[in-house]
Amino acid sequence: MAISSVTCCTDRLFKVLVIGDVGVGKSSIILRYVNKRFNETYKASIGVDFALKTIEWDAKTLVRLQFWDIGGQERFRKMSRVYYKGAMGAVVVFDVTNSSTLEAASEWKRDLDSKVCLDSGRPVPAVLLANKCDMTGRDGDLVSSLDGFCKDNRFTGWWESSAKDNINIDEAGAFLVEQMMLCDTGLFDERRWDGIRVSPAPGESQSQSLCCWRPRL
Repeated sequence: MAISSVTCCTDRLFKVLVIGDVGVGKSSIILRYVNKRFNETYKASIGVDFALKTIEWDAKTLVRLQFWDIGGQERFRKMSRVYYKGAMGAVVVFDVTNSSTLEAASEWKRDLDSKVCLDSGRPVPAVLLANKCDMTGRDGDLVSSLDGFCKDNRFTGWWESSAKDNINIDEAGAFLVEQMMLCDTGLFDERRWDGIRVSPAPGESQSQSLCCWRPRL
């Protein structure tokens, strides 16, 4: 639906951080979500890159997302307080074929929670993406541990994703926007969290949701 079809609307702007170690696919995820394409040529982000996406959320609401793609090098993590300021949500990314990047994801999440929070004092909504699920070498044991990992680290939800094959990128993005909207209106209630795991039945298309955990609202 064209944005111009909105005649009288509320315009909301959300700053979204995209964080995680070098090489996990942060920039590719943003490119897929914002521009609907994938670039085989990988180039590591240096410092911070930016991207904008406008969504017609409903007939009366425009949501503008400002993505901050934070370089995964250690020296940029030390400057994160400046980058995180004003964020309303986050995407934390790890490589599902590389368990060390999941360990790093917990460090990124702790760093995030220590430096930015909602006005209520709660952590900003953050989703975890187990990226590169299209690749051979996917660690099934690691994936099976993610429900507990997300509860322990206070993630709002998680998905297996692939920027290359466009798996769960839009789904995770829509879920994060929904959580930010709830927080912005004061309707999110962290006390009602109830972990849910959603997995496809055998034989379902890989383009469907592979798995995720999210709170029951």
